[in-house]
Amino acid sequence: MAVHPSAQVHPAAIVEDGAEIGAGCRVGPFALIGPEVTLAAGVEVKSHAVITGWTEIGAETTIFPFAVVGEVPQDLKFAGERTRLTVGARCRIREGATLNTGTAGGGGITRVGDDCLFMTGAHVGHDAQVGNRVIMANQAAVAGHCVIGDDVIIGGLAGVHQWVRVGRGAIIGAVTMVTNDVVPHGLVQSQRGELDGLNLVGLKRRGVERAEITALRAAYQMLAQGEGTFLDRARRLGDETESRHVREMTDFILSASDRSFLIPK
Repeated sequence: MAVHPSAQVHPAAIVEDGAEIGAGCRVGPFALIGPEVTLAAGVEVKSHAVITGWTEIGAETTIFPFAVVGEVPQDLKFAGERTRLTVGARCRIREGATLNTGTAGGGGITRVGDDCLFMTGAHVGHDAQVGNRVIMANQAAVAGHCVIGDDVIIGGLAGVHQWVRVGRGAIIGAVTMVTNDVVPHGLVQSQRGELDGLNLVGLKRRGVERAEITALRAAYQMLAQGEGTFLDRARRLGDETESRHVREMTDFILSASDRSFLIPK
């Protein structure tokens, strides 16, 4: 066990031998820190939180009571192999949230980026790759092997099916089940998730230029109503566009995926 002299560990906390607690960390009463856990500088672990497994927590992240971070995957194929979880800087993992380590069959690591917010009861499954500035609202769940891009928002009680990719800047409404890939900047809603337009509010909040938003809207219409298959339309768009946001969308559509797509209507 290596605890930095400036770290504050409550006497009632359990920090197992082998754990590394960085400068300025705070560990509250009845928290459990496992033997393969590394906390970077300034991490706060509140009372009754559990951090276990081969887990690395980035600087200034806060883990709230009763969150369980780094437990083994909820996968019947998991056979005890040594796999990892990494969480970036300045994340907030709220009460009762769960983030699992990876599996050997899925690459062996679950990754979470910087500045994410996982609200009460949110779940990140094994081998998921979660980008930066992702928000998962209360009781939202991301299943195993999902890829969640930067700046994605997932509403409360929403679920993302295993192997699904959600492109950068997309938003998924509350109580929505997403079973197919979501294009970057897409807006998904309804009980069985449907692509219902673009996340225009998010684009404007991030300061995307009006010309880029206009190009995205035109591209969305072509994807919805143009000639040929969905992939044919995406290929034509990719060949013709000068918009970096449209090119991002077409590259996403034309890249390899284990799922089909939510199709614009």
